[in-house]
Amino acid sequence: METLENTISQNLLQIKKQIPSHITLIAVSKFQPIEKILQAYNAGHRDFGENYAQELKQKYEQLPKDIRWHFIGHLQSNKVKYIASFVYLIHSIDNLKLLYEVNKQAIKNNRVINCLLQIHIAKEETKFGFDIDECRQVLKSSEIQQFQNVKILGLMGMATFTNDSQQIKNEFLQLKNLFDEIKQTISLPNVDMKILSMGMSNDYPIAIECGSNAIRIGTLIFGERKKTN
Repeated sequence: METLENTISQNLLQIKKQIPSHITLIAVSKFQPIEKILQAYNAGHRDFGENYAQELKQKYEQLPKDIRWHFIGHLQSNKVKYIASFVYLIHSIDNLKLLYEVNKQAIKNNRVINCLLQIHIAKEETKFGFDIDECRQVLKSSEIQQFQNVKILGLMGMATFTNDSQQIKNEFLQLKNLFDEIKQTISLPNVDMKILSMGMSNDYPIAIECGSNAIRIGTLIFGERKKTN
């Protein structure tokens, strides 16, 4: 009988075989128990993504310290303090106020926090993020240069949840074009466009085709999530 550990290990191996080696696979571990995360860790995986600051803090305290923790959910300013001392990369900076708070907490912890700007590319209003013009304005503003303890390493976006693969592709290409534009036109000490985070379990092959180099996958690795009360 196949064990859960073997299943998680095989799922990781299967996905890694399918994607180019330069792409970072972030295993989305929100609501997953410590045991399952350890099984992925023991299979050699180190990049994990969480959506809730307090859940992430608890897992950080219980798990090996060489894990690279990615914060991928909507982040409230008052929750930044829980993750500021250790988070590897925040994918979801979606407003200027949040950037101020991340910089403030980074100073308190005497470190530079790596971030991505989240861009709203989907048709769904429920998703967060700067719109494309807002992003341009923020990166051209004098304010961005004040954030000495923040490093903006790229962009993140989520496509519309739809079966229309052409729509998904168009949205991802829109984000890739913005990424390339910023790379070519913005020259600031704390902006270095390296990471384009797009693609999840349902659409990551399209995202890779459109230029993503960081994909966020949960269900295909761990199976369906069970939220605990």
